[in-house]
Amino acid sequence: MKIKNDAHLTYCTNIHSGESWKEIFTSLEQNTLQVKAKLSPDQPFGIGLRLSNESAQTLQEEGQLPAFKHWLQSNDLYVFTINGFPYGNFHGKVVKDQVHSPDWRTKERLDYTILLFNLLAELLPEGQEGGISTSPLSYKYWYDTAAEREEAKKQSCAHLIDIVVHLVQLHQITGKNMHLDIEPEPDGLLENSVDFIDFFENYLLKRGLELLMMRINCTALEARNYILHHLQLCYDICHFSVEFEEPESVIRSIEEKGIKIGKMQISAALKCNTELNGSKAEMASHLNQFIEPVYLHQAVVKKRSGELLKFADLKPGIAELAEPDSIELRTHFHVPIFLFYYQGLSSTQDDILKAMDLWIKKPFTRHLEIETYTWEVLPKQLMMDLKQSINRELAWLLALIQSREEQKEEVLIQELTDAADSSN
Repeated sequence: MKIKNDAHLTYCTNIHSGESWKEIFTSLEQNTLQVKAKLSPDQPFGIGLRLSNESAQTLQEEGQLPAFKHWLQSNDLYVFTINGFPYGNFHGKVVKDQVHSPDWRTKERLDYTILLFNLLAELLPEGQEGGISTSPLSYKYWYDTAAEREEAKKQSCAHLIDIVVHLVQLHQITGKNMHLDIEPEPDGLLENSVDFIDFFENYLLKRGLELLMMRINCTALEARNYILHHLQLCYDICHFSVEFEEPESVIRSIEEKGIKIGKMQISAALKCNTELNGSKAEMASHLNQFIEPVYLHQAVVKKRSGELLKFADLKPGIAELAEPDSIELRTHFHVPIFLFYYQGLSSTQDDILKAMDLWIKKPFTRHLEIETYTWEVLPKQLMMDLKQSINRELAWLLALIQSREEQKEEVLIQELTDAADSSN
């Protein structure tokens, strides 16, 4: 739905199970229509669409896309962003590190993403920008040496330049303005703002720039502008919170480098501070409830010295938390954004509040998407009706935006009043 500053808010449909187009469309009919009726009955509602490669292939078949466009128009819906991170199965089976496969070294990932952009170019309303979020190139632990990681970045860079070429051409043909939003994640080949900026500066804007100049016969300045326009950041708040990165630091460092934020995924991570939450044994017991076999739940443990120790999954992180000098654990387990406390544990909801305060002051993206995809694997006592949960998350965020806007107006009025008083 459209909110302030020409921005759009939605939730990501990757929370619904289903890989085939039939399953995805059925979930839109059964879930998204009800969400719209509740939260945006009289205004168009934007969809944060998740398409697997299988469903995207079906959607491009003859007659499928026109039928979907007609359904969107008939129900006052539109698509402005697509989640292109999970290529294949994302529910019901073990996903773990395979969520990164195929990665950006491969033609499969390139072809899949080009297909998504071709579909989005057809679905995107006139005059509106579109974005597709994607993986952080690859999974870090698939490589044994720095040289292997270096080669993976070079291969990924070349394929991302292929995407830029395609988006430049699509814009010339269709007039549609679209960008690919790279999503850093713990244990990804790009896992934080430092990795992301380094990849831009030392790969995309060097070798990538040269490749683009040759591909479309443009100047270095034009190539740089194309790269910065069509390749952007997907700022998933949960991911950066797990890395103990403050929202202001992330946003400022990205903007200082001239990089744009294409999408902000509003999500909260699970955390446990042993100095605030109780005994370590009790906290470990609570955390053990979140160990499950489907998704990766990377964990970062903060030591009393400030050192951060990283673990590929939650279980070894819990073991490290038992050490005397371990004070806090954060894990990549998306939890409902409207809750702060979880049976003695807490969330990184405070980072959402900080990020939204910054966005209210200076909107740094037009795409906001709630992404709590773990409803099916939450501990039983936290499971709620899915549609009610989606409504509650969206309503919570809308209320937060409204309250922050009102506070902003009150501060402005007070400042104007103080200025008038001082001049008299």
